[in-house]
Formats: sequence, structure tokens, C-alpha cells
Amino acid sequence: MTETSTRRPPAPNPAERAKTIATRSGPATLMPAVERTRGEAERVVPVLHHVHPSGSVSVLLPDEHPLAASARDTGRGELAVMFELTDQAPVALREPIRGLLWITGWLRPLNEVSARARAVSIAEARPDPRLLDVGHGVTVLRLTPASLVLADAEGTHSLRPHMFSAATPDPFHDYEAEWLRHLETDHADVVERLARHLPPQLREGRIRPLGLDRCGLRLRVEADGGDHDVRLAFSRSVANPPQLAVELRKLVGCPFFAETA
Repeated sequence: MTETSTRRPPAPNPAERAKTIATRSGPATLMPAVERTRGEAERVVPVLHHVHPSGSVSVLLPDEHPLAASARDTGRGELAVMFELTDQAPVALREPIRGLLWITGWLRPLNEVSARARAVSIAEARPDPRLLDVGHGVTVLRLTPASLVLADAEGTHSLRPHMFSAATPDPFHDYEAEWLRHLETDHADVVERLARHLPPQLREGRIRPLGLDRCGLRLRVEADGGDHDVRLAFSRSVANPPQLAVELRKLVGCPFFAETA
């Protein structure tokens, strides 16, 4: 993907973008931070994962998994690992990954009491039947973060855990996916109107909705020569649906769009 302008429109800060990706809880993998000799798979897909507001990560693995065994068997009872979280576009793009968040730190298994308490905490935020397997063939491990790295269309940024902990997710993260899919399937005319903001050389490509946040709307242009991401900035940062509707109406240039957004 390439950027179409050297002057970047306003965007949420890196910690906020990282927190938003973590809150969406997309596909994730786990891997030892250093090469080991126990024969672990290079990348491990957890049974379930959850990133807590502090930046710590709960990882569920089968009891017999080699990575869980390695965490138990190290002298300190913890293992250096890297957790990779993928932010995928909610519409079917030919290049669907919008960003990556890497959390590096120390993984250690929780005892039975702590594991059940952690499962209850996760269920309160994100109910999932797989949590019922905790203590019945599934081990809960906690990843304590040492550092975080965000890579997305805005650039690559290193974050300290306290920066991530203090950030809040984007106010529209809960329904961004549904809104973009609705825009893609039911409002092709709206997407066509947004094309007026694109550089002339991109208007012949296929224009797709890519992202929405408090600072603007992001489009993906799928062209023969490659994919291009374009951010359309709002005139101000928005915090609620009525403000969002006004800004979208300005972008589209339609006085009635606020009533249907």
C-alpha cells in the first residue's frame, strides 16, 4: 500500500490507535521472543486471547501445549514471547490487513484460582464459551508487556506500556465494522461522491471503505497499479454519532446524508 500525499491529515495518536486495535481483538499469534530448543511451533494460535486495558494479555492454550510447558518449566516460571495482533478490514479487500500490533513481554501460567478469576474478568468484557474450558484442559497464561510496537498506514511507532494503558479506544470502534459494511453494500452512491476528494489519478480505481475514526474516514483505492490508502479528514474531531453525521454530510456534500448515517 502507498500513501497518496506527503502532507498527512490529522489522525488519532499512536497509543489510541493501538488501543483501538487491541479492543477489536482480531486474529492473533504468539511466538517465543528468542529461539528455543523445546520444539515449539514458530507461531501459535491461542484458543482465545484478550488484551486488557493495562496492556497485559490473557492467552488460553491447551494444557499440553509445548509453549505452556515451556513457560512452566523455565527457572523463573515465565517465558519471553511476542504477541502479534492483526487489524483486519471489515470489508473484503484484496489486501485486508490494516495494521499490526506487537506486544513483547513475559508469559507465565496462572494458578487455578488466578486463572478462574481471570476467566471471569474476561467474560464480563467479552463473553465466550471457550472460557468454560479453563481448568478442564485449557491453561490461562498472562503476558506482562515490556514494550509495544504499532504498524499501520500512519507509520510505525514504539510504545511503552504506560502509554498504552492511559489511552482510550476510538469512540466509534464498536460499530465501525457494521457501518463500513453497510456503506459498502448499500450506499455505493455515497462512495462515488467521496471520490471527488481523491487525486485525479486515483478516481478510476475501485474505491472501498477502509476505516472510520474520530478524525476522519479512510478509503482504499484498488487500482491496476496497486492499492492506495487515503484519509479524508473531518473538519474537527468528533465524539458521538450526531457530530459524525454532520462531518460525513460535509464530506459527501449531501444535505440529507445526516438523516441516514
